Amino acid sequence: MSWNEPGGDNKDPWSGRGDEKKPPDLDEAIRLLQEKLAKIFGGGGGDNDGDENSSGNASANNSMKGLGFVAGGAVLLWGLSGFYIVDEGNNGVETLFGKYLRTTQSGLNWHLPTPIARVDIVNVKQQRSIEVGYRSASGAEQAASSIPKEALMLTADENIVDVSLNVRYQIDNAQEFLFNVANPVATLKQVTESVQRGVVGSSTMDFVLTEGRSDIETRIQKEIQDIMKDSYHSGILVTGVNLQDAQPPEKVQNAFVDAIKAREDKERLINEAQAYANDVVPKARGASARKIQEAEGYKEQVIAQATGEASRFSQLLTEYQKAPDVTRKRLYIEAIESVLSETNTVMVNVKDGANNMLYLPLDKMLQQQPPIQQPSTSSITPQSAVESTVPKPVVEKPASFDRSTARGRDLRGRSDAE
Repeated sequence: MSWNEPGGDNKDPWSGRGDEKKPPDLDEAIRLLQEKLAKIFGGGGGDNDGDENSSGNASANNSMKGLGFVAGGAVLLWGLSGFYIVDEGNNGVETLFGKYLRTTQSGLNWHLPTPIARVDIVNVKQQRSIEVGYRSASGAEQAASSIPKEALMLTADENIVDVSLNVRYQIDNAQEFLFNVANPVATLKQVTESVQRGVVGSSTMDFVLTEGRSDIETRIQKEIQDIMKDSYHSGILVTGVNLQDAQPPEKVQNAFVDAIKAREDKERLINEAQAYANDVVPKARGASARKIQEAEGYKEQVIAQATGEASRFSQLLTEYQKAPDVTRKRLYIEAIESVLSETNTVMVNVKDGANNMLYLPLDKMLQQQPPIQQPSTSSITPQSAVESTVPKPVVEKPASFDRSTARGRDLRGRSDAE
């Protein structure tokens, strides 16, 4: 068959042009790609010369449109699955391919759907607790059970105590809580056991069992917080530590109960003695102060009286130097008046009588007579009382009798005799 006959390979045996390949038509390639895409997404396609295949392509185009709608709906639902709601008191921690992305607050939020991104909801307001040395009973009637492996520990004075501890905490940083420590709760429990043994081991047994409970709780809480938050950055905030129970081992509890009772009796007796001292000492101090004040008053009185007497004698000396006779007589009269005013002796002067004196036993008579009720006893003198009860003597008194005159005469008679 020749090269130019129908059915030949159209190769020119002389020129060799049939071996050359033509470059691809770029426009034709783009057109073919557009047609394929149109068929996939439901668009019309093909040239007008394909009228004989239009019925077959219609069904194919409809099926491709259905697939496109299904794919678009699936993509839309996948995107809507990224919406999530964070409740109040919670934080949402978003991760992108496992790496931390951000922390979201309460409300409606969106993240790239799974499996590209995911979100973990962490409750940062919930109060949580761990138990060290004991486990709470599940029922109300059951008692808490002790864990000797966690509860028994050694004190500084080489005694063994049984300590039960409860630690309350909450999540302070959700990112640190999820990513910095593999198991934050187990880590917190181990740290608590270590800190508790260190604090109790540095204290004596009496201190742990009696007055040191609050101090031990404060020290344990501070050391746990320093390790968990400042060293490990675990995102845990310790809100409280409660020393549930601290007691000696069961085998020696009776001896310790007796020791505690003796200590309580000691404290009671000390308090009673202190109360008695508080009652007696102020009274003694008050009596002492009163006696001191009385002595001071008596001292001032005596000093003032002595000063007055000294001043009086100084003034009398001055007057005596001026008129010795008159001053001597005046002093004598005053002395006699002061002496006789305290006696029951009555002297009666008889007119024109040398030694006429009448003696009456007034003291005996006054003792025999009952006391007379008078309206006012302050104005009654011994002489008036005697005159009202004793009959008058036979000797008549002068009408102008005066005791002061009689005393003056007597004094003048004695002075003349001297």
